[in-house]
Amino acid sequence: MPTTSSAKKALRQSQTRRIKNAAQKKGLKALIKAYEAKPSAEMLARAYQVIDKAAKRHLLQRNTAARQKARLARLLKAGK
Repeated sequence: MPTTSSAKKALRQSQTRRIKNAAQKKGLKALIKAYEAKPSAEMLARAYQVIDKAAKRHLLQRNTAARQKARLARLLKAGK
């Protein structure tokens, strides 16, 4: 356990960030699963928004986000 006040605050901050990041990642995964079940152009645009925002906030690495977007686009193209 942290002993100094700054270490205690850092622990609180990291716990809060971990909870928020986990919630955002869970939402992202749910959106991708929903899209994979029923791909559409509207859902693709929404998925792009969420993936880009996650990459911007460093929730996803930039190349991971690009790869996921490419896979989703390929899925829509194959479904047409």
